[in-house]
Amino acid sequence: MEGVRHQDDPTRRARLRWRSRRGLLENDLILTRFLDAHEVDMTDTEVDAFTQLLDLSDNDLLDLLLGRAEPDQALAGQHVNELLARLRQA
Repeated sequence: MEGVRHQDDPTRRARLRWRSRRGLLENDLILTRFLDAHEVDMTDTEVDAFTQLLDLSDNDLLDLLLGRAEPDQALAGQHVNELLARLRQA
């Protein structure tokens, strides 16, 4: 039995958007702009990758978003790397 898809659950969507509000304005702007443009099209796999990025500290996340760092081995994966590339274009 599959769980409820992210896109089908307004509570999950609201929670993701709330978690995207960050202490650093730069992060907040990048993440919000990305969600404004792509949230309705995101797959559950992309949402999972996005959530992994949201688990990072603000400074680590900003370094990744600005391309000053690459994901470490624990975070690196095809889906995280693909999403990170899209976020860097936002």
